[in-house]
Amino acid sequence: MSGWCRAVPGAILLLGSAFGLAAQEQETHPSPRNANYTIDVRLDPESRTLDGHQTLRWRNTQDRPTDELWFHLYWNAWRNDRSTWMLQRRLAGRGDPVDEIREEDWGSIEVDSIRLLSHGDDADPRELVTVATFAAPDDENPHDRSVLVVPLPAPVGPGEEIEVEIAWRAKIPRTFARTGYRGDYYFFAHWFPKLGVFEGDGWNCHQYHATTEYYSDYGNYRVAMTVPEDWVLGATGLEVDRTANTDGTATHFYEQEDVHAFSWTTSPDFDVREARFEVGGLPPVDMRLLIQPEHLGQAERHLTATRAALEHYGKWYGPYPYGHVTVIDPAYGSGSGGMEYPTFFTCGTQIFNPFGGDRPESVTVHEAGHQFWYGLVGNNEFEDAWLDEGLNTFSTIRTLETVYPPRKLVRRYVAPPGQTSSRYAFFPVMFHDIEVPRIVDRLDSYRSSASVDDPSTATFRYFPETAGSISYAKTALWLGTLERHLGWETLQAILSTFFDRYKFAHPTPEDFFAVADEMSGQDLGWFFDQVHHGSVHFDYAIASVTSVPAEPTGLVERDGELVITEAPDDGDDGLIYRTEVMVRRLGGGIFPVDILLVFEDGQEMLVPWSGGTRSRLVVAERPARLDFAIVDPERTLLLDLNYTNNSRRLDSQSAVPATKWASKWMVWFQDMLSTFTFFM
Repeated sequence: MSGWCRAVPGAILLLGSAFGLAAQEQETHPSPRNANYTIDVRLDPESRTLDGHQTLRWRNTQDRPTDELWFHLYWNAWRNDRSTWMLQRRLAGRGDPVDEIREEDWGSIEVDSIRLLSHGDDADPRELVTVATFAAPDDENPHDRSVLVVPLPAPVGPGEEIEVEIAWRAKIPRTFARTGYRGDYYFFAHWFPKLGVFEGDGWNCHQYHATTEYYSDYGNYRVAMTVPEDWVLGATGLEVDRTANTDGTATHFYEQEDVHAFSWTTSPDFDVREARFEVGGLPPVDMRLLIQPEHLGQAERHLTATRAALEHYGKWYGPYPYGHVTVIDPAYGSGSGGMEYPTFFTCGTQIFNPFGGDRPESVTVHEAGHQFWYGLVGNNEFEDAWLDEGLNTFSTIRTLETVYPPRKLVRRYVAPPGQTSSRYAFFPVMFHDIEVPRIVDRLDSYRSSASVDDPSTATFRYFPETAGSISYAKTALWLGTLERHLGWETLQAILSTFFDRYKFAHPTPEDFFAVADEMSGQDLGWFFDQVHHGSVHFDYAIASVTSVPAEPTGLVERDGELVITEAPDDGDDGLIYRTEVMVRRLGGGIFPVDILLVFEDGQEMLVPWSGGTRSRLVVAERPARLDFAIVDPERTLLLDLNYTNNSRRLDSQSAVPATKWASKWMVWFQDMLSTFTFFM
């Protein structure tokens, strides 16, 4: 009998309606509820270990049987230096040398028992761990133990259910990524044997990769966590009970329906702040913030940013349905900041943090936004991470632009390699007169990786250094481009329809593209073929401009005779000027753009161009010379890699954005000055 049942007699009866899986009940549930967990886990802070026991009840929702179960054992990524995660970490240039990893830093998860409790009408318990094997479906790495395959004595047919009981234990790592400990701070993500997703062509259960995230089915969770009695605990879901034990510990009982993961944290140092989100037209949400004592002055900033995401994502796409959310301010250096989990997410800040630089606002909005793109629309992050990260990055920027004033430049002391990240530097310097467009960060990130990876490639197969640039930055840029091309009303209809149609489901890129075509009323394949199915880069430029008197100079025919004409004096009354503007497409990407000619008398000429040919010559004869020309004057194409060549003046043949380059040099200079202030 599980710890939950021992500690709370009758709990299963009380929760019967929430966790019932009868076929006739499925129509009333928002999610399929086909992967349901009851977990009892105990933390031992002295040995840095977890002891766990869980029951999994799984229903086959496919139209084919399976004779095995595939489980993720994520923490085995930190078992030794030969795991796929560690190898990829080093390839990306972010891995710690093995000789710097202490003996107590390593982590692992060991499965001691897997008992089949029931399979249809079969209720004969039997042990399955003896036939379980490790698999490496992505790279055949014999040292990787992050996927466990459990053969079954009989297949689970379509619509059938199976129940298994698993006993396991884990060594808690000193955080490599997202999960682990720092002192008395513990954060647990993807911490238990987690079932993969059974699809039409078999089990989708990838190894743990250093640059991708997760994928799992929706279900109901009941989790009992035993920790030291005076420690604060936060988790996915809501606490329904808490019992004090005779050994100085306490057991916290949490429940959550219709989610695809469960994470938790505990520490004696958290301060707790609670607030409520209430906005007309949206359901109220109770917010619980667990914050580090040194950051208490920023508590309201965290809560305000969370409100911003709940409001604007809720109005743009659809309401947040759970009624509660827990916000975590992680411990310094814990490596668990800036990550999303259902009804529960982590932020990231530092002690000295002036308002206006988007910290902690941007990370808080982003991770709160993942409650929608990831939490509710549950795409496969191993294969198509852009479907949540890109949509959420775009939505984050849009929310920040809607709620907050323009971002100011903030520079922090940049630590040397191997030392504390500048993210946690203590002496930020804000330049109040310098505004930094939020989209600029994404363009800078995308520019370095624009043609490296094809986004239609499975994300876990990206070159390690480019995964973030493609999934986050490129997608946000092409969504912003679509907004400017189609209009916000149309893009909002695309995103809200996609959200409504695929919440509590597992959509694919093709599902998104189909919704985009449907809601826009046009075939957008020409665009998606470039930004998703290819790796072309976009770059339009004004190559040259001339503006000279239209009257020819030299031999001209007049009254049947050739005569020599002289160049008219520039500025003569009534003089007509012939202006020629050469525009080039330097990249492989094609996008319709406008070409704007502005003349010295203030008149303008706007020329639409399909952008398909390699060049376009625009000719105009006007009674004034050209002042300057710009291709894509509204900056519709946010994917343009080099916007500084998009414009050119006539008088100096120099680019209009020269002042922008001067500003950039000024930023660099001020950055140097801010670095010097660290030593003063």
